[in-house]
Amino acid sequence: MCQHKPSCPAAEAADREAAKPLASHPEQGWSLLCNGVLLFEDTGELLPDGQIIAPHRPVAVGAA
Repeated sequence: MCQHKPSCPAAEAADREAAKPLASHPEQGWSLLCNGVLLFEDTGELLPDGQIIAPHRPVAVGAA
């Protein structure tokens, strides 16, 4: 799917969020990356195969 040189990370790669956005809709809270991943503003993801990646926001140190 990616036409960039060098190619963006695949949807299965650990660094998949580094792919370039094809469409961005911040008012709706999502972006479509060139590897087919839907990236949501809460850091959740929907992969092209339908797999859901739960939000993974960093937790503040010392938070109770």
